[in-house]
Amino acid sequence: MGQLCGRCMQLLRDFIGFVQRMSSDLVQGIKECLTLISNCSCLKQNSSKNRQLYKPILQPHERVTAQEFLQHIETDFEMSPLGKDPLEALRTLSFSENPGLQQSAALYYLHMSQHMNIPLPVEHLEPFYALLRSADLEVQQMSSLSLVNFLLEGNIDKELVVQMGLLEPILDLLESEDPTVQCNSCACIMTLAVSESNREAIGAARGVTPLLSLANSYDPRVQQNAVGAILNLTQSEKIQQVLCKEGALPVLALLLESPDSEVQYYSCAALSNMAANVQHHKALLRPSEKCPVQALSLITVCVTEVSSQACVCLRNLATMDIQAEMVAENVLPKLCSLLASGSEDVRRASIALLWILSLHPPNQDTLACAELLQSLGTLLAAHKTDPVIVGHTACIIKNLCLSKNRQRITESRCVEGLLQTMLLTDTQEDSLRYVTSCLAELAKQEGAMLHMVQWMDEPLTRCLVRLAGQLEHPEPSFHAASIIQHMIGHEKMMLLCKYHIGEIQAYLKNFLTHQEVRFQQLGISTLCRLRADPDFSLAFRKSQMAKLLEQVRQQTEETQELLRAAMCHEES
Repeated sequence: MGQLCGRCMQLLRDFIGFVQRMSSDLVQGIKECLTLISNCSCLKQNSSKNRQLYKPILQPHERVTAQEFLQHIETDFEMSPLGKDPLEALRTLSFSENPGLQQSAALYYLHMSQHMNIPLPVEHLEPFYALLRSADLEVQQMSSLSLVNFLLEGNIDKELVVQMGLLEPILDLLESEDPTVQCNSCACIMTLAVSESNREAIGAARGVTPLLSLANSYDPRVQQNAVGAILNLTQSEKIQQVLCKEGALPVLALLLESPDSEVQYYSCAALSNMAANVQHHKALLRPSEKCPVQALSLITVCVTEVSSQACVCLRNLATMDIQAEMVAENVLPKLCSLLASGSEDVRRASIALLWILSLHPPNQDTLACAELLQSLGTLLAAHKTDPVIVGHTACIIKNLCLSKNRQRITESRCVEGLLQTMLLTDTQEDSLRYVTSCLAELAKQEGAMLHMVQWMDEPLTRCLVRLAGQLEHPEPSFHAASIIQHMIGHEKMMLLCKYHIGEIQAYLKNFLTHQEVRFQQLGISTLCRLRADPDFSLAFRKSQMAKLLEQVRQQTEETQELLRAAMCHEES
């Protein structure tokens, strides 16, 4: 809470002298006094330009009200809401037809908004209606700025502002010819539009049209706030429909070419929200008179400038029928460079887009290039513990595992990176399921399997055996056991597994008695391969594994008999 210094106290005493003389310069004195106080460092007020007021004729009740308000300021000047009588005086000043008195009220609100750090009571909102409606430009500037300050500091309930009827005068100020008023009113709308009910109210009050007009303003402050307001409005699907009807898509698409990075970011984020709705895809991808260049081309161009938002926007647009166009726009080299970005959001957004593209078979040959595989390998090495990076990378590599691409994948650092991530990934993470699934798919191929064996060591073997035994996580367990089953034909892997004979026997027993046939079959095939080794064969005999196999065989025969009976009954 600010405290008046001796200099400011003397100024107020001088001003009381003016009031007592009932001078016709009363309003001028009010203005000059409050301006000087505002400029003083004791309340940390930014300097503002002295404004000259004309000398209006004061109504008697307004003169008395001004005196009372000034006496309150002198005796109880605090950065806190006003009491009943001073508030009534402030309301009188605000609703006065005298611009000077309105300026005094607006200046008081501005000063309070810059220093008060507690919520503003609802009673203090009513005077804003008159101040925002004022015909005086300075009143409009100060009152709109103070409202922005209160909203940004969270000292006013955003939905209450609309309920109190202040939305209409704020929207009217969007039509002002003054850039400062435009800037402030756009900032008000941008802040109010974080609420869903407020977004609907803004749309119903036809607030979209003036915002789209100001989005093309030559004043950078106005343009930034206008596009920021549009971005917040696009979070509502209802308002998205209104924006489309009002021609927002070509406006936002052309703003992607703005030299202002903030405008570019906001417009790309707004397009990303719109692109999440499939209904808008055709409008985004179809050139128009207002936007002769396809939005896809513009978004692709600004991938490196507003990378995370551009990637999210492209990802939302990446339906099967337009993915080929994305690849044709030469987006792949840009995405590869973004994988090395220092921003986590950028890395995650770009890898997610690459995953979407890898799902479409026609893209897979293009994606399985040395540049991308090298980038993925480097990404895994640098971010082994990032579940989003690890999971998406594993899915991409699995999608690219076509016969013609496996050799490239095997020769890259991706296999090593995936193996190393298993050591650091928590069992609870979904990314571990994607990693083990990808490695299990690679292990089915002789060349890739031999490459994986080269990287195997004791910690990795222990990790695979541990995962195979954790049946409470069925997918990683099955995939880990499948990797072991494919690699134990190699002498190195067999030797590594001998250190874990007990653990391997344990999970094989669980597999043989599992309800799912795939687990039983994998257990049997693994056991058959391990029996070729004398040490494992001896261990199996001691653990009565043969007896367990016999039980499985009997169950299988019983199942076959039941199936034959069912089939005969069906045929008859």
